[in-house]
Amino acid sequence: MRHGETEWSRSGQHTGLTELPLLPEGEEGARALRDLLSGMSFAHVRCSPLGRARRTAELAGLSVDEYDPDLVEWDYGGYEGRSTADIRAELGYHWTVFEHGVVPGATPGETVEEVSARASRVLDRVHPMLFEGDVCLVGHGHALRILAAVFLRQAPRFGDHLTFEVGSMAVLGHHHESPVIEAWNRRR
Repeated sequence: MRHGETEWSRSGQHTGLTELPLLPEGEEGARALRDLLSGMSFAHVRCSPLGRARRTAELAGLSVDEYDPDLVEWDYGGYEGRSTADIRAELGYHWTVFEHGVVPGATPGETVEEVSARASRVLDRVHPMLFEGDVCLVGHGHALRILAAVFLRQAPRFGDHLTFEVGSMAVLGHHHESPVIEAWNRRR
């Protein structure tokens, strides 16, 4: 599940580790997920420790059993708070975070491979829990796109081909032992 809308997610600014509250629309979207989740039960719920994810989980009616630092968003380093259009104008080429990465800033930033390593750790920890039942992960757009790519046994940059809308959820599962996307960007 991706957190609800914030000011920066609305404006297209890269929001990695900056703490931003949900907008009223983001809170409304998180509450709407409660209905979607009403027919589901989870053996475990893991959540990013960042406030926007925590608040989304709370409003969606989830009982979090662990806040996992590996579920935080991509550390955008010097591109934190900046839009893709702004970065492209400065650099003079068609920059993407998946292809070109980030530069250090107030934080060092992360490579796509570092975000992928975090996603792999999450999936490794969650795997044995799946024998108890479904697991819900609450986090952030880019990091969850990479997590989905890793789950699907694709290169982390495959996440660039997935969109993950604010206040939505995806369902990852298996079909004949192959990892699959069962649902994507569900909101209601």
